[in-house]
Amino acid sequence: MQGQEKKLPTVGFKKLKKILKNCRREGTRSKKDVHGVLDIQTCPQHCSVCDGTFFPSLLKEMSAVVGCFNDRAQKLLELHLASGFRKYFIWFKGKLQGSHVALVQEGQDLVNYALINAMAIRKILKKYDKVHFSKQGQAFRSQAQSMHIEILQSPWLCELMAFHINLRETKAKSGMTPALFEGCFLTFNDGKPSLSCQLFDSVKLDIDLTCSICLDTVFDPVSLTCGHIFCYMCACSAASVMTVVNGLKAADPKEKCPLCREAGVYEGFVHLDELSILLKRSCGEYWEQRLRTERAERLRQAKEHWESECRAFIGA
Repeated sequence: MQGQEKKLPTVGFKKLKKILKNCRREGTRSKKDVHGVLDIQTCPQHCSVCDGTFFPSLLKEMSAVVGCFNDRAQKLLELHLASGFRKYFIWFKGKLQGSHVALVQEGQDLVNYALINAMAIRKILKKYDKVHFSKQGQAFRSQAQSMHIEILQSPWLCELMAFHINLRETKAKSGMTPALFEGCFLTFNDGKPSLSCQLFDSVKLDIDLTCSICLDTVFDPVSLTCGHIFCYMCACSAASVMTVVNGLKAADPKEKCPLCREAGVYEGFVHLDELSILLKRSCGEYWEQRLRTERAERLRQAKEHWESECRAFIGA
């Protein structure tokens, strides 16, 4: 990403601070006209300057940032998981340097890009609340999370964490793989796995890897657009679709997340392949057992589906 700074969308921290300064000045001016004194606590909780400029600008920038991050992370991980001719085709199409070092560096750059923008968003919203003596900044952050434009909730950040741990385990002996995350590990607490990573001094990511449907370690994990992670087969069951037919692609848009009850979260789901590789390595015995169970269930569903299709064909 080096040398592409002008092309990358970012959160305009300085520009947003100027908007808040204008908000202060207009507020102080209006207060002085009414009371004849200058009051520093002047900006109302709902002001035309911020509501008309600050939040729309920040919303647009956050959407652009998370869109850029997701797109580039997806392409990076697709390249890492590709093999044979397809891998060289992706290298050529993306005009990327065909080396392992380039993959690692791109991962590092993506992480830094995400973290810098996440910190800028956090600081500017704190600044907003300080100027307005309100909690609207916190409320906006909750709104951004519900709109799926909070970059630290991106499933591709989870995938990059798993990507780093997988590289670290496979390349540990060579000593040539730099760390993408400081202090990023797969941890187990009472047998329940989670991804843990200290991103800043004040920010720590803990991603629970227990499926809230089967209450076991996620197997063949997928992330819905709301950010919640489930086993693929469990998610299919919750969406009332058969795994062996079209899976989650056939889910009704009205179907809700089993955990947060948000509708329309199955379209655009993300298959977490790097996380699946990591869990397979770390939970080998469990993974083999679960694989046998799911194969049997898929066979049962396939038999049930084709029997139903045959009955429908002959009109029985």
